[in-house]
Amino acid sequence: MRNVAQLAKRVAIDSRQRDGDDDTDSEFDRAMIRLALYQPDIAANAGAILRLGACLNVPIHIIHPAGFALSDRTLRRAGMDYLDRVDRVEHTDWMAFKSWAENDGGRLVALTTRGETPLPDFAFRPDDILLFGRESAGLAEPVLAAADARLRIPLKTGARSLNVAVAAGIATAEALRQTSQFPA
Repeated sequence: MRNVAQLAKRVAIDSRQRDGDDDTDSEFDRAMIRLALYQPDIAANAGAILRLGACLNVPIHIIHPAGFALSDRTLRRAGMDYLDRVDRVEHTDWMAFKSWAENDGGRLVALTTRGETPLPDFAFRPDDILLFGRESAGLAEPVLAAADARLRIPLKTGARSLNVAVAAGIATAEALRQTSQFPA
């Protein structure tokens, strides 16, 4: 897990990049798609998304409170041995995450069954932050209101929603494809 000192390092590195300083660590030397989980409530889904992040080199931000104890023990079954390989940042609450996102400068792209734009019609940018809600309740209205875009994955008539980890995989693959960020 990325601690506060490492997060401060990321902010400092991002600032150097904006100022044109080329002396940056390779991990942070380009814009990248990020995923954010808003108050996740099912450990197995969070573990699967963390594994997705590890395998596709996509940082995962977790916005507390979570509906379970966020520990390796609770995440290990779905995350397997990938948990140590993921770039994971935890935010104490929505306001802390929102403050970080505003400083980061990337667009906040919410995936929701209430989205106005179908996923295939959206043009991703390399620094977008894909935001996913709770399995039980989705994204709260103030969170949706803060998003720069609200996307939905088109489903067969009568189907309500996808599992959040499946939705994260679909949206992440599309964002990586459009921005040429799949790992080599």
